Amino acid sequence: MRLLSWNVQWCRGMDGRVDPKRIAAEAKRLADPDVFCLQEIARNFPEMAGSAGEDQVEVLKREMPGYEAYFVSAIDLPGKRGRRRFGNLVLSRLPAGRVLRHLLPWPAADVQSMQRAALEVVVQAPFGPLRVTTTHLEYYSKEHRAAQIERLHALHAEACSPKKPVSEPGSYESFERGKSAVVCGDFNLPPTDSHHEKMLDGGFVDSWEALNRGKPRQPTFHLYDDEPEMCCDYVFVTPDLAPRLKSIRIDSQTQASDHQPVIVEFG
Repeated sequence: MRLLSWNVQWCRGMDGRVDPKRIAAEAKRLADPDVFCLQEIARNFPEMAGSAGEDQVEVLKREMPGYEAYFVSAIDLPGKRGRRRFGNLVLSRLPAGRVLRHLLPWPAADVQSMQRAALEVVVQAPFGPLRVTTTHLEYYSKEHRAAQIERLHALHAEACSPKKPVSEPGSYESFERGKSAVVCGDFNLPPTDSHHEKMLDGGFVDSWEALNRGKPRQPTFHLYDDEPEMCCDYVFVTPDLAPRLKSIRIDSQTQASDHQPVIVEFG
């Protein structure tokens, strides 16, 4: 199973052009993923630089036939042409069961910030049910990131807790949420940040560290601008999945976004 995680900057490349079709083409060229996790997807948001207000979810669905699309809007605002939405998207060609959309904490702050969300999709991987969560943590506030990581830990504990099974069809019907989990996305923190360790303390393994212990990290951000390069995009997994990790690859060539895609393969 191949998973691709990518902050696509509302499908805006380093050339300033917004092009969801290019994102889909790059994803197919780079990985042909079974599960494609995208952060920073816009719907009817012409205020985003370079955007014409296109519905990027619909464009990506059209460009990637055979995939089902699951979207969560962290931002949902009025606009002149209807609601403007901004959030995370999962495209999966694996069958999906339960889908959950979580708002993350948005505490008081003396810096600018915005609402953040996590999208959870339980897919049927070849090795069993797999809970895939993609998210994008706050950029400007370390305190926000700390609270959001705590919430991710709580969601994982909740997913692993026992529930009374219900077989009768209806809103109470049971669908396995899965204890095996991937949490991926843009965490807006370097691996030296204490909150990276905090994420591991919540029962997760960093895929890069599992496969490349002792090797320098590859940067995932600021490769093609004047800012210092850094790694802030991760794929965390539960310990039971660590033996299944076959490879992790960060493509450093594409300039279809200001971030680089992270590709993980499980066996």
